[in-house]
Amino acid sequence: MEFNEKLQELRKQKGLTQEELAGMLYVSRTAISKWESGRGYPSIDSLKAISKFFSVSLDELLSSDAILTIAEVENKEKENHFRSLVFGLLDCCAGIFLFLPFFGQKVGNAVQEVSLLSLTEIQIYMKTAYLIIVSAIVIWGILLLALQNTEAGFWMKSRYKASLGLSAAGVLIFTVSLQPYAAAFMFVFLLIKALMLIKWA
Repeated sequence: MEFNEKLQELRKQKGLTQEELAGMLYVSRTAISKWESGRGYPSIDSLKAISKFFSVSLDELLSSDAILTIAEVENKEKENHFRSLVFGLLDCCAGIFLFLPFFGQKVGNAVQEVSLLSLTEIQIYMKTAYLIIVSAIVIWGILLLALQNTEAGFWMKSRYKASLGLSAAGVLIFTVSLQPYAAAFMFVFLLIKALMLIKWA
């Protein structure tokens, strides 16, 4: 007997509706419906709660292969969550370019270090390019943090690639325009992201 059939049988033996069982396990009714229809498995924590509530062992609910599969899926989800968090925070940190002196500008015979917002001795198109790339990176970082649990196909495929691409574009723009501090800082962000992707590839 499959897990979904066992869960349905155990629930009916107790005379509970899906909604009542959901309340007992502190999950949504939709989750119970999903599990009973065989469209998904509960997390390890939910499995433990089900096991305790119905006084049955995990082995009675699931085969050891299924338990391993659930643990692997849950571990992968945690890795993705952590990666999205790190990528999002790194991208949001690009906002410091607006306020900290990472940019050099000539004032007479001297080079003065200023923030992006204070950068005045530069062509307007170049400052606009800086503002666009920094704003795009920060906005993408906010999206990464806000949409961590989104499972849309396009988002899942593009979220890290776009973050890497924006950081690479930042490194390129700052390097070509001879802003070494900004380029180096952005390169460090890019390197951390690349290493994280390689580690969990």
